[in-house]
Amino acid sequence: MEIPQETDDYIRESIDHSVGLTVSTDALLFKLRAVEASQTHLRRQYLSLQSKLKQKDETIERSRAEASMSAVALKKFVEENQKLATECSNLLAACNKWERECSLYDDDREALMDFANEADERAKEAEVRNRDLEEEKKILEEELHFYKCQSPQLDGKSTNTEEEHRLVNSLFTAMFGKDEIVSTAHSFLEAHTGIEVCNKLLTLWTSLSPLTQKAVALAAKVKSLEEDKDHLTINLRRAEEEVNALFEENNVLNEENKRLMRQCYREKHNNGSSGGTASGKGKRKCSPKMSSPVEKKIDSSDVNMLRQPLSPLQFNSPESRMHKQ
Repeated sequence: MEIPQETDDYIRESIDHSVGLTVSTDALLFKLRAVEASQTHLRRQYLSLQSKLKQKDETIERSRAEASMSAVALKKFVEENQKLATECSNLLAACNKWERECSLYDDDREALMDFANEADERAKEAEVRNRDLEEEKKILEEELHFYKCQSPQLDGKSTNTEEEHRLVNSLFTAMFGKDEIVSTAHSFLEAHTGIEVCNKLLTLWTSLSPLTQKAVALAAKVKSLEEDKDHLTINLRRAEEEVNALFEENNVLNEENKRLMRQCYREKHNNGSSGGTASGKGKRKCSPKMSSPVEKKIDSSDVNMLRQPLSPLQFNSPESRMHKQ
């Protein structure tokens, strides 16, 4: 095995130094360079460690500053927490107070509701009692009137009352007729049996006086007139809507007519006299019954002619308008 030259030199110089022989200058220079290189390396390590130590000191200072700031913030947080705890205790006390107030309010509300229900029941009882008393009053008035009519001694006032009843009876007879009164009044009561008064009058029909029957017939006539008035109001409103729709369609047709007239004028102007003669020969003849779209619209509006005089008009719906067109 061959030993490197540097190792061989080092071994030989070590043996010479051990024996006490003189060491060569090259070996000393080599060792000096090695020592200087080692010293340079150590100096660099020292500087590196010193810079790292400085960085660590700065990090420690920053950590101390952050710790002091954290301590201040923690102190403020503790103070804020104490304030929040105080406010929370105050809010809890206020909440308990308002809960007691709410419970008292609920008790008062329940008491008021009970009182209101009791008052409603009493009001219903009073209303029922009032109706009963009114019925009794009417019965007593009818009995009193009957007794007054049956009394042999009549004063001037009763004579005037009989004369008034006679005139009213004659007026009703002239308005309705004898046969029409009974049928009209009875039909009206049968049609309104859901009303309590009409049901009672229908039950007492055989015992009703002729004047009462005529009054019921007059009420039926008034009800019929009210229904006719409602139908007329509905018909008027729908007629107004139909007029507005016809007005809008008339405007559209007028615009279309103007456009066709301008187009016809341009065609006549372009074709000249010979073209005008040819177009006159090839022109179509319109039906006299449908000479204009407006007349067609009016002639086709006979759908509502089949309705009753006082029945509601057909509404101006798209279906009905398509049927008309």
